[in-house]
Amino acid sequence: MKHSLKIAAMALALATASLMPAQAQDLGNRPIRMIVGVAAGGATDVTARMIAQKMTESLGINVIVENKPGAFFEPAYREVTTAPPDGHTMFMISAATVVTQPGRKDFPYDIRKLEAISLVSEGPFILTSRNALGFKTVQDLVDYAKKNPGKLSFGSGGGAGSSLSLSAELFRLRTGIQIINVPYKGAALALTDLLGGHIDAMFDALPVEVEQVKAGRVTGLAVTGAKRSPALPEVPTMTEAGVKDFVTNNYFGLLTTPGTPPAIVKKLSDAVAKAVKAPDIIAQFDKQGMSPVGNAPAEFSKMLAEDLERWTQVIKEAGIQPQ
Repeated sequence: MKHSLKIAAMALALATASLMPAQAQDLGNRPIRMIVGVAAGGATDVTARMIAQKMTESLGINVIVENKPGAFFEPAYREVTTAPPDGHTMFMISAATVVTQPGRKDFPYDIRKLEAISLVSEGPFILTSRNALGFKTVQDLVDYAKKNPGKLSFGSGGGAGSSLSLSAELFRLRTGIQIINVPYKGAALALTDLLGGHIDAMFDALPVEVEQVKAGRVTGLAVTGAKRSPALPEVPTMTEAGVKDFVTNNYFGLLTTPGTPPAIVKKLSDAVAKAVKAPDIIAQFDKQGMSPVGNAPAEFSKMLAEDLERWTQVIKEAGIQPQ
């Protein structure tokens, strides 16, 4: 009898052990949280909600967007870094999230320590100017700035150290002009002042500016990507406009809690790759001037590290002291 019980106990232990890897790789049916570090309504939030819906459909698990706005994305970072490493907490980031790290002294989080899931979409920034200045090209703007040193004002949504502010600084470095970099709490406020004639130019995310350029409210001078955007094919790249070594992109991507098992990360990554192939998602990205990506975790991780290094170097070259 004792021998039979011992054999039964061993069999149960082996069965339990054999189930553990499968259970560790299984997301179960609990809802998945997709944390967004900004308020609802912006491009990051809109992208998150589109992808969350598609992931819900493909995974058969509710993916719920939660907005956790706060200074320098810290509330969002805190949510994802302190969550259990089980794939049930994701973090939708943008290029702005990455540049926060080198721009802040003693920033408490390292984005490279989070598990990369996938790059969702990417697209260029755009340089626009107010119509009253009469600029038709980037060279027109540069000539004006050189004739009027220190008078050309750039609005920077997100404030000093944001991706838009650093794009203006990079432009200053590459062209040798003097500018006044005016910080704004948000890009929408900067755009309002550009339309009102209170500032002269600004870098902005393409989804926001496409309709403004098409409607003739502002002048699109150049996009910052390696190639022209299908959303505004008539607007040249910075390279075509004569500005060398100036290729930057806005992007959105998903990360998850450090230590999440690779199998779960892959399952989430595969769901993103499927989501961005949906015709309605592609159509929406086209309208925004963004391109769907859906790459592998290792590829996205490498890209994040390279982008972090690039902006760290720009901050150093521009003489910006981390705050």
